[in-house]
Amino acid sequence: MGPLPGAERAPTQGSTKHARKKPLGSVAGTAALLLAAVISFMPTNFVVESPGPTLDTMGELEGTELVSLLGAETYPSDSRLDMTTVFVQGGGQNRVTVPVILEALVNSSKDVVAEETVIPRGVTSDQMSEQNDSMMVSSQELSVAAAFNELDIPFTTELYVAGFGNDTNSAVLEEDDQLLAINQTPVTNLNQLKGELNDRGDEPSTLTVRRGEQTVDEVVTTQPGEDGTRQIGVFLRSSYIFDPQINFGVQDIGGPSAGMMFALAIIDKMTEGSLAGDTHVAGTGAITDEGEVEPIGGIAQKLVASQRAGAEVFLAPEDNCPDVQGRVPRGLDVVKVSTLSEAREALERIAQGTDPGELPTC
Repeated sequence: MGPLPGAERAPTQGSTKHARKKPLGSVAGTAALLLAAVISFMPTNFVVESPGPTLDTMGELEGTELVSLLGAETYPSDSRLDMTTVFVQGGGQNRVTVPVILEALVNSSKDVVAEETVIPRGVTSDQMSEQNDSMMVSSQELSVAAAFNELDIPFTTELYVAGFGNDTNSAVLEEDDQLLAINQTPVTNLNQLKGELNDRGDEPSTLTVRRGEQTVDEVVTTQPGEDGTRQIGVFLRSSYIFDPQINFGVQDIGGPSAGMMFALAIIDKMTEGSLAGDTHVAGTGAITDEGEVEPIGGIAQKLVASQRAGAEVFLAPEDNCPDVQGRVPRGLDVVKVSTLSEAREALERIAQGTDPGELPTC
């Protein structure tokens, strides 16, 4: 009787046929390749920063002026004053994979940074986008205030209680209180308020505030801060009333880093002549209403973007100098500034023929 259908036939005596076994090395290699393939598509907790577009704050974007004035005389200029941006890839719900990170590591124009340095833990991409939009609006207001202070144009500053840093006056002040006067002296700006508090030392002060429809007086006490100045333990937000009015035509770009370049554009438009002559200038830096230029992120990518756009001079916040060193593209002169006045003076000197290489640099 023959073998049953489907039964395995045993090898006959003297047969040279053997069952084939896959080499262990081949199995391990295949597993390694599969593992590498899986890892390459896994999301990472890093983001990639690369050069973004530059925009001339003296020019237009899709037919709309980036900086325009209503109710004021403006003057033509041959200067080009570029604001600079950084393209951020990854973070939040848009994580990048290992191959993207590896490519960025060998690309000198890109940087790989930890996600938390760009998007704090617990913050979604949409929430971060909203925050960046808010910071852009705030930077525009601050740029107008800084430019008007530089040009000695008066404007109104309103201060409101935004929150509390400690319990020093949390029982007498409320959020959204508008500060009208201190010790019967009208509050005109934050520095003036600080000056009044410092003059009183540890003595209480009387704050007149508008609370809803009412105006009330509240006695506040102060505590010394780390720098020795007197503080009332509240966070304040500023609101400004400008005349003339400044409009901005920037869309889909967030963050505070265009503040200085906006302020320079306002100064250039409101004064005769060309602030930087016919020099192509780019730059970056957040700004305060008092004209202090503050550091920003991604400056190495902004240097590359500026050089690619044809800029000859780059204005960099002085506090960013450690990030600038060793990252300056060929043919680009970096001028360091710490205030709007320094930036304005640097451009005026360039317009007068000063070699940018002779100005302060990092």
